[in-house]
Amino acid sequence: MAEQQNTKTSPAEFVNQVRAEARKVVWPSREETVRTAIFVFIMMLILGFFFLGVDSLFSAVMQWLLTLA
Repeated sequence: MAEQQNTKTSPAEFVNQVRAEARKVVWPSREETVRTAIFVFIMMLILGFFFLGVDSLFSAVMQWLLTLA
């Protein structure tokens, strides 16, 4: 097992490390963002209609079962 460092990082060094990591971030282009948003919207619609169908089916089955009781 690797030894853990017991030294504490100073606040200034921490800020420098955060800045260095933030420089590594690659932001998506506008085209990628729009494409992803459209994909999410389409998937939301598909799943919304799917769960509407499943819910309607379960509701119909429950109402039918309740009429038997």
